[in-house]
Amino acid sequence: MSRFTPSSRSRKRVMAVLLTAAVVGIGGAGAAGASADSLPLTPVELGSAGSFAILSKSGVTDVYASAILGDVGSSPISGAAIHVACDEVTGTIYTVNAAGPACRVVDDTRLTGAVGDMGIAYTDAAGRTNPDFVNLGAGEIGGLTLTPGLYTWSTDVQLSNDVILQGGVDDVFIFQISGDITQASAKNVTLEGGVQAKNVFWQTAGEVAIGTTAHFEGTILSHTLIAMKTGASINGRLLAQTAVTLQSNTVTEPAL
Repeated sequence: MSRFTPSSRSRKRVMAVLLTAAVVGIGGAGAAGASADSLPLTPVELGSAGSFAILSKSGVTDVYASAILGDVGSSPISGAAIHVACDEVTGTIYTVNAAGPACRVVDDTRLTGAVGDMGIAYTDAAGRTNPDFVNLGAGEIGGLTLTPGLYTWSTDVQLSNDVILQGGVDDVFIFQISGDITQASAKNVTLEGGVQAKNVFWQTAGEVAIGTTAHFEGTILSHTLIAMKTGASINGRLLAQTAVTLQSNTVTEPAL
């Protein structure tokens, strides 16, 4: 499996910061003199959207039975567009009105805030600059071991084979994708070295399709549809600005 490490530009950036520290000394002046471009990549701030395992604007469809660990909500569409059953959710199903599952909690204010924060998070992720990798693999990342950093593609992204995200407990991965994300059936995204799903973010302008029995890691921020195929699972969040479709899936919200 191929392994990718930060670009020489990134290494030079770090060397420049070390040289600055050596010249000005360690202290307030040195910290102030460091370029913003040299600062570590920070996680995307999810705000109140981070309290949801599944959040959408236009509903959640489901082929019974899925297992969802975390809250579910949709706004501004009616609660009637949420089709998960109460016994599929370990958490709360929030709706904007009295329609929907029998166990629903009506909280339009909470949902309006969360959907707003979802949009802010999407813009944050899409707006990060100075990527470490540009159009890696021409959009095919199956079979690769990826290191922390900011990745950007002007294409679709395909995961035709297993993908490993390798790093430490505080390392951040942000993937900016102009097209769709398509993961093949029975292929997995796995974390190594202590990487945490809460620090992995997939921002995509297109649709997301997680293949049959495949496993995914991280928060998906999609401008359109997120479709989980039969038996697929995710350790992360499904945050869609249109709909989420489930087919007997497992969705586990990671701790913030």
